[in-house]
Amino acid sequence: MVKTISLIAAIILPLWNIPLIVRIQKRRSSEDISLFWAVGVWVCLVLMFPSAVTSQDIIFKTFSIINIVLFSAVTFQVVKFREKGVLH
Repeated sequence: MVKTISLIAAIILPLWNIPLIVRIQKRRSSEDISLFWAVGVWVCLVLMFPSAVTSQDIIFKTFSIINIVLFSAVTFQVVKFREKGVLH
């Protein structure tokens, strides 16, 4: 039961990135989000990713795959809408 609850949490937790992505898109601004923070978190996720995909732990693997996809979208949005509107 603990593993099932953990797996559900591993799937749901990264989904909290979606409202952030939508908010940035709607406002067309990411000024309230630190670029340093977003890129730093994304780099850490990328560095952990090889360990996650080779892990036998399905919870760690599931969380990492979903999180890297969704947080990559967050990071893309933060960079895209940085400084003086949309970068072209």
